[in-house]
Amino acid sequence: MCVIESIIRNPHRTPAEQIENPPLTKADESTLAYIGLQPNDILAALEDLGFRCDGRFLTLNSYENRVYQIGIEDDKPVVAKFYRPGRWSDDAILEEHAFSIELADKDIPVVPPLSIKGKTLHHLGHFRVSISPCRGGRAPELDNKDLMKQLGRLVARIHLAGERTGFSHRPRLDIESYGYDSVDFLLENDFIPVEMAEVYEGITEHLFDGIHACFDRAGNFREIRLHGDFHPGNVLVNGEQLHIVDLDDARTGPAIQDLWMFLSGDRDEQSPQLATILEGYLEFREFDSRELHLLEALRTLRIMHYAAWLARRWEDPAFKIAFPWFDSRRYWDEHILALREQAALMQDGPLTWKS
Repeated sequence: MCVIESIIRNPHRTPAEQIENPPLTKADESTLAYIGLQPNDILAALEDLGFRCDGRFLTLNSYENRVYQIGIEDDKPVVAKFYRPGRWSDDAILEEHAFSIELADKDIPVVPPLSIKGKTLHHLGHFRVSISPCRGGRAPELDNKDLMKQLGRLVARIHLAGERTGFSHRPRLDIESYGYDSVDFLLENDFIPVEMAEVYEGITEHLFDGIHACFDRAGNFREIRLHGDFHPGNVLVNGEQLHIVDLDDARTGPAIQDLWMFLSGDRDEQSPQLATILEGYLEFREFDSRELHLLEALRTLRIMHYAAWLARRWEDPAFKIAFPWFDSRRYWDEHILALREQAALMQDGPLTWKS
């Protein structure tokens, strides 16, 4: 168990008591080094890999890992990713790297890590690090139909590669890990306010009935290798060029997982968005319309998983700065309201779409 989880699971001991209680394991030392990561550590790591940094340094928008754009003398900047200890094994990280390289080799515009000294994952002191080329751009405009079709084509090409073989070290997107484990963690570690715990247990129990019903209606859908966290923030648009970034959550699951996060608004707004993105998708790959039964179930699981993710990371100071509203009564009021809305949405039929 890492230090962060130990702090959360033992609320009667102060963080200082747990962190300072010797002897520290290597995992603990890595976690403490990660939490205390400083610019000098970052620049030293780049120099160990043979880069001559020019002093330009920009923290990028990432919380699960620490990601930085680093200026390089007489060359283009690079992006350095410092992996959070305890989240992925080396094998799982390398499997993600191999998947992104496989996609890039097929001219799919993902941004794979660079191979440096024959490796894409580097152990530097307490840190695990990868280096990628720097790609700039803005978030996609989702009301641009041509762009949505292009995204559909790219997702289909990712899935064509993803269905050729499977992951060995990366997890499935399933109800257990995203749903039950998330709810259990929040309840067992007293994140839900006492006066709301009974309501939360009741609504989540009802939601799991709805989630299982959605999965049953979808039937025996095919599971493939996915981007896993494909949303507008992980697409960069630069003129006519798109770049797909951050395969850190790559896992096995249904194809709809890489499509539904580009749909927004109410049902009447989402239906034409779905038709547009699938118009591009179908140019390269068939889509099993039964997976539309999973859409609101997957959205519900993501809401549960997101709350638990914040809770699991709450003792990381970066999270308290970035998410100051978490762990407040207002947050849990809104969270439970969102879950109630999902319960209703899962009872509706799937979005309509004609192939």
